[in-house]
Parts: sequence; C-alpha cells; structure tokens
Amino acid sequence: MNVLINWNTLSTDEWEKRFSQIPRSNILQSYTYARAACPLLKQRARWGLITVDGREAGLVQMFEAGILWNAFHAIIIDRGPLWFEGFGGPMHIKLFFDELNRQFPQRFGRRRRVLPETEDGPAAQKMIAGTGLIPANDAGYQTIWLDLSPQSETLRANLKSNWRNKLSKAEKSGFETEWGNGAGTLPEILTHYAADKEMRGYGGPSPDLLRVYAPMLAARGELLVGRALENGTMTAFTVFAIHGRSATYLIGWSSSAGRESAAHHRLLWDGALMLQKKGIRELDLGGINDEGAEGIKIFKEGLGGKNVRYVGRHT
Repeated sequence: MNVLINWNTLSTDEWEKRFSQIPRSNILQSYTYARAACPLLKQRARWGLITVDGREAGLVQMFEAGILWNAFHAIIIDRGPLWFEGFGGPMHIKLFFDELNRQFPQRFGRRRRVLPETEDGPAAQKMIAGTGLIPANDAGYQTIWLDLSPQSETLRANLKSNWRNKLSKAEKSGFETEWGNGAGTLPEILTHYAADKEMRGYGGPSPDLLRVYAPMLAARGELLVGRALENGTMTAFTVFAIHGRSATYLIGWSSSAGRESAAHHRLLWDGALMLQKKGIRELDLGGINDEGAEGIKIFKEGLGGKNVRYVGRHT
C-alpha cells in the first residue's frame, strides 16, 4: 500500500469541494480558519491531498514557520488528517505518519506538534507508537459530537432528562430569540466573550482570533449567531461556525438572568435544529476536560452526543 501527501496541488475551490465531503470535519482543519489564524500566528499553511495507491483518500492542513531557510523549522498539524468515506483505517493512518516522517523527519532545529484526529485506545496508541511519533504526556483532546441526522423528535428524546427539563423551562419563558450571521452584533458579543473569558479563565478561542475569524465566517455564510433578549437586553448568546458538512459550537455566554431562564439551553437546541435544516450533519460541541470546567462538560453532555477522546499531542 502506497500513501502519499501531495502539497498545494488543489485550488481553493477544489479543496473546499473535497472538504465538504468529509465526515466530522473539524474547525482547525478548515480553510477559513487558516486564513484567519496564519497572519496572527506568523505562520503559513500547506494543504495536503492524501492518496492511497493513487486514489484520493483524505486531506490535511498543516501550519509551519521557519527562519534561515528553514534551518529552524516548526510544523503543526492540529486535529488532522481527515479522511474520506472508506479510508482512515489504522494502516492508512500509520502510513500517513510514515510519509510525514519521511518528508519532515525529526532533526536538530525542527519542532513538530501533531494532534492526530484519531480516537484513543490501546490499538490506536500502539499504531501511533509504530510511527515513531513521541507522545507529549497529555490526557488527549476530548470533545462531544452530536449526530444531526436523526429527526428532531429523536434528537429531543436523546437529551438527558435534566437538560430536557431546562429546555422546556426556557421554551415557556418570555424571552425573545434572534438569529442571524452576526451582522451588527459581533462587536457586542465578542466584548462580552472577552470579558467573561478573562474573568472566569476558561479555555476557548482567543478574542483576538475571533475578531478576525468571525467576520470572515460571516462573509462566507459560515456563521450562525443566536441571541436571547429580555426587554431588549442580551442575556445569552451562542455562536456556531460551519465548515464543510459539519459545524462547531464556537462560543457562548449567559448572564445571571440568562442562566435563570435557561436561555443557553434553548439557543443551543434551536441552533442545532437550524444547522440541521441547513444540511449540517454533525455538530462538534467543542473541547471538554475532566480536570476543570466540570459544569461545561455536564452541560454539553446533556445533548446526548458521543464523547470522543483522541490520542493526544505528539512530536
């Protein structure tokens, strides 16, 4: 079996067309994210088409930086590679990393950071170890994927009972909801997010990145923003980013009044149904962890999605 990575051979339209076919595509491998992040990070992107015995099998987006003609060089693959239907088995993944090692071997002056989009488990750890990649001793990235293919009645039945009760409460409350692409509301939303993130110290996208990234998404029709309003005052918001056939719950916020009315539950539920109507088939609810932000993890688990842990960072 012959696995190759061919860099920058596709036009942007060709890349996007193929990306839209990938199940569970994630935000960090999307083209729009690279356009926003690279200038801020002072990095450049490469877009790789993966082939298996000459057949197109997957995609990978890699960031890199270098000085002195790459004598000092860094490569970063976050949550990649991604595979088309019928590919991405253990042997494909191993041979992909063998090829990556061949093209970008460990050497003095080169730093490598790879967060494979490979579900954790003994077999996966053994396979990754066989590639020569070195684990970075972290717990592995976790997220929750919500399958949006079932009908809304089934999705609602799959909600945890406490979450469903909160949703029912929110639907009976008197607040209004407003949906759009963020036009005119993004400055207020990002100001609230930045202040809340600094005060509470949770993870998530940096406000500086979002100030660039969110308008790009909106211009491409890839942003969905929901707000809860009581007497004209915003009490909660949710922001979703669309990438290919998937979407990500990007950021959210609630005031004390929004928490009292369970506004965030309604916004997240309504947003999932709106994404479903747009043809989105999977919703990535964003990172969770066992060490901190327990309330966030419980909140996201309430939607009844699949908790997935990946193999973790390697070098």
